[in-house]
Amino acid sequence: MSKTPCKILIVDDEEDILTAGRLLLKQHFATVMTTSDPYRLPALLQEHQFDVVLLDMNYSTGATSSKEGFHWLKQLLQQNPSVTVILMTAYGDIELAVRALKEGAADFVLKPWQNDKLVAILKTACQSKNGHGNRSAEAAEQNNTAYHYDGFIGVSPAMQRVYQTIDKVAGTDANVLILGENGTGKEVAARALHRKSKRADHVFEKVDLGAVSETLFESELFGHAKGAFTDAKEERAGRFEAASGGTLFLDELGNLSLSLQAKLLTALQSRQVIRLGTNKPRHIDVRLVCATNMPLYEMVHQGTFRQDLLYRINTVEINLPPLRERREDIKLLVEHFLQVYSHKYERRGLGISKETLRRLGDYHWPGNIRELDHAMERAVILCDGDELQTDDFYFAPGAVARQPLAGAMPNSDYTLEALEKMMVQKVLVKHAGNITHAAKELGITRTALYRRIEKHGL
Repeated sequence: MSKTPCKILIVDDEEDILTAGRLLLKQHFATVMTTSDPYRLPALLQEHQFDVVLLDMNYSTGATSSKEGFHWLKQLLQQNPSVTVILMTAYGDIELAVRALKEGAADFVLKPWQNDKLVAILKTACQSKNGHGNRSAEAAEQNNTAYHYDGFIGVSPAMQRVYQTIDKVAGTDANVLILGENGTGKEVAARALHRKSKRADHVFEKVDLGAVSETLFESELFGHAKGAFTDAKEERAGRFEAASGGTLFLDELGNLSLSLQAKLLTALQSRQVIRLGTNKPRHIDVRLVCATNMPLYEMVHQGTFRQDLLYRINTVEINLPPLRERREDIKLLVEHFLQVYSHKYERRGLGISKETLRRLGDYHWPGNIRELDHAMERAVILCDGDELQTDDFYFAPGAVARQPLAGAMPNSDYTLEALEKMMVQKVLVKHAGNITHAAKELGITRTALYRRIEKHGL
């Protein structure tokens, strides 16, 4: 597994957190250091050039106010204004996150974190810190403006229909449902709708419903009063209130249980929320955009998704096509990612052979644009010459392609090791890299899956 060239410092007073963070992040990043003493920060910043600091917000025993975190955030940015700081706490809420961003933090993470999300946040922070990710994408957009549409790249008829629908609906307050497989760009579409809307100057609030537990759903979305439950030490606004005036994006909607669907429907119908522990309704003014990769209409037929909720959220429906149904866009996307990653990894002048382009176009891409993005980054890192070749790519065994591809397991290779590698790769692709879900399907622990990923170079 290639590691992102980034130097990360984790600051937390809990040794378990430091150990967990170090074991996770050292698999993905070049350098990971830890300290349990925030008073060592000035010296550490003088000795090392950190790209990102993951900073806890409470250090004194029993502290929950986060004052210490804001103090050290200020100290860090004064000593090194270019360092990227991501705050983390077990006592977070919307107001705290907003304040953190206003005071200079790049992002805000709640503990216990989700491994996949933490790694994604840190990779984004590292790219921004190095100045490659965003600027390279902007440069590519300037050079290929005819192929770009507010975060999307493509000229295929399928994508033109998506662009036209976004243009038509963006200026209204109509609820929008975005459907599509993992990796097709559902969040990109939601953000495009927001940027083109009358609410563009207000907040875009994203909630990953797949990551919200049944017990925390009401508190997270509707807010709570002080004392509403054991850890409710002060009154908090929910995501609906935080998004007031702007756009609320509910991702992974299909994961909600029927009981939570009913609570969501009640809030949408009344356009009011009631914080846990209170009886006072609060008016909400949000533009709702929902997304899922699950077959909602089949779920309605099966009785696992409410038909009345489906009618409420899909005034307009946008279906994002999988990459295999827009093959004419693959070359444009390959050129875009090649420009981004050749810049990021200082491989200027790197090209791609015609045969490789042809084979990329023939591949089935079960992970869609996300898989292509990762494949291009890996190929740029591994390429030894001046052109990307088919041997620089590894394709998921079992993925349908119109022609044979480099990297597929030969029919004669039925060793246990080869079969294990094929199965691990297949399940990882199926679950879009989600370690928890992949490990569960394989019937092994997350740690065991990490070992196999490292063993097979995945």
